[in-house]
Amino acid sequence: METGSSFWMPAQASTFAGDVDDLYFFIYWLCVFFFLVIAGGTVLFAWKYRRRRPDQLASAQITHNTLIEAAWTIIPTIICIGIFAWSFKVYMGLQVAPADAAEYKVVGKQWAWEFTEPDGCQTYGELHVQADKPVKLLMRSEDVIHSFYVPDFRIKQDVIPGRYTGLWFQAPKANAQGHQVFCTEYCGTSHSDMLAKVIVHTAEEMEKKAWCETKADAATGEKLYKALCAACHTTDGNRLVGPSFKALFGRDEKLTGGATVKVDENYIVESIRNPMAKVVDTYPPAMPPFPQLKDKEIDAIIMYLKTLK
Repeated sequence: METGSSFWMPAQASTFAGDVDDLYFFIYWLCVFFFLVIAGGTVLFAWKYRRRRPDQLASAQITHNTLIEAAWTIIPTIICIGIFAWSFKVYMGLQVAPADAAEYKVVGKQWAWEFTEPDGCQTYGELHVQADKPVKLLMRSEDVIHSFYVPDFRIKQDVIPGRYTGLWFQAPKANAQGHQVFCTEYCGTSHSDMLAKVIVHTAEEMEKKAWCETKADAATGEKLYKALCAACHTTDGNRLVGPSFKALFGRDEKLTGGATVKVDENYIVESIRNPMAKVVDTYPPAMPPFPQLKDKEIDAIIMYLKTLK
């Protein structure tokens, strides 16, 4: 059951978040205990056996104490074995998804997350799942190594080019605000902007699937911009990896090689489908193509660009 965040940890929003936290705090307080014992003992003995007068002779040297030596070997060994067994149980629980888990496909790319639901619905920057249902993520990268991390769920998994990796979770409660997703493997210039949300819905909301209805309007275009474009293109005139979108539509852009092109609907479609066809001068040819975008989604992006004056 989801619980609120604390000074130490974010909210527990998955079925096994509590197990992870219990193990963490056991190890944490165990370390605190032994630190106090060792550091306190060091200070105590340094004071107790300090040299009190200049002519004081050294105390007799004790070669060893079999009982103490056995204790500081056997007790930590037993504790370590216990921690290993506990950790392995939690780890296997995190790795092995239930047989009835709904399988979602996740693609990481510089610098965005793309999600495909079991029925084929694609979303960008938002993963929509049902409350109290296990969800399995099958993940891959289109370029470099990324890492999918949801602090509220206590899950993290590297997303690697050329192979599939996976993890699973189950969120017990609906959350319309969403749980934050981070990329925790440095993946380039806009690594810190590679964000997404896990939105947890009720069963009724999952049946409606309103987020799968693509509308060709500026609001939808802004949403797609934030999910796919904001890491490389600003809307305030500042320079990033790519040109700013501020007052972009209708202006003339100078291209590599000296030619110019007017930014219109056809140019934007070409830049999304085949970005290497025309590269803006002084910018690197770094933009990947987005063949997965539907025509309505591109229309929505164009409508949004027209509002940026």
